[in-house]
Amino acid sequence: MASYASRVRSDIARWQQAGLIDTRTADALTRDVETNERRSLSFGSILAMMAALLFGAAILIFVAANWETIPRLARVAALFAIILAGYVGGAVLKTRDHAAIGEALWIVAAAAFGGSIALIGQMYHLSGDEASALITWGAGTALAAVALRSSPLTVASVGIADAWLVLKGFDYFRQTEFPRLFVVMALVLFAISFWTRSQAARHLIILSIIFYLVLFAIDHDTLQVAVPLVAASALLFVAAIFASEPVDKVVQLGGRLPLHALIGFLTGLAMVQFELAGKSAYDSGFATASAVALAGIVAAIMLGGRESRGLRWVAYAGFAFELAIIYVVMLQSMLDTAGFFLAAAVLLGILALVIIRIEKRMNAPRAEGAAA
Repeated sequence: MASYASRVRSDIARWQQAGLIDTRTADALTRDVETNERRSLSFGSILAMMAALLFGAAILIFVAANWETIPRLARVAALFAIILAGYVGGAVLKTRDHAAIGEALWIVAAAAFGGSIALIGQMYHLSGDEASALITWGAGTALAAVALRSSPLTVASVGIADAWLVLKGFDYFRQTEFPRLFVVMALVLFAISFWTRSQAARHLIILSIIFYLVLFAIDHDTLQVAVPLVAASALLFVAAIFASEPVDKVVQLGGRLPLHALIGFLTGLAMVQFELAGKSAYDSGFATASAVALAGIVAAIMLGGRESRGLRWVAYAGFAFELAIIYVVMLQSMLDTAGFFLAAAVLLGILALVIIRIEKRMNAPRAEGAAA
């Protein structure tokens, strides 16, 4: 698939060939695209981040392997030296126009900080559990992200919070309470992401909240969580489509809020369907939820599919999931399954014919105006 910059360059060439812009304007637009493309996350930046993670892991494993032979004071000094060198060295390199390497060193320092918590806690037999260590690690990384205004460190903080949620949510720490603290953590990190200009962190936080609601539904009443999630996601989708500019100015997701809203909508309906599927294959509630899901998928493609390839792929995946779950739940009666699919196919076919006719009528005046 062609990248955004490649598509823009091809459009510029087409506009120039059609006489819409002159050569000077085309060259200026092409230079602007190339400049912004170089500023984006490049393959070299990704390799630098991967190298930083491997380097940090190698240092920590080396220290842990020789833990008993290194004097106690030297252990603590070595760990703090790695953290200090990573943060200070990264800041110096970033001010000298080596942003990728500087951010990579900050990731090394954050990884060293997490390892230091575990190793020092083990060395001094400090009280506490793994959950407290993860919270301390995440808080320290978030503070570093704020101080350095670092997007990668913000993403790392969200990743640590997600690790805490997964381990806590699946009861790995043998605790009985549900991890409600994650809501506070997500809100704080979401606010931090605006300061650090980390759009990637905001995307990850929204997906993490959806996962949190899934865990919350499993631990509590499913329908009381799933139905509000469906309704809220539908409202967010409508707002993001019909008031895209003011909404995106608030959330700053690069116009991808409809994609997240569709994921939340389909996730909520999937939870409803799983809850109702076990009751009866003939339960009208399951059929209603399935019909709402299919209608929502069609509406999402109609309203936002043209502008977002990711939204279309999510809608296609949701459609395939709906076909699979309807077949599995209604397997006891093949006639009912066939009848449902037939009715859905007829309705979608009629809807497709109506949409095609409307699109032809809308495009006809544009073609006449262009010909004039």
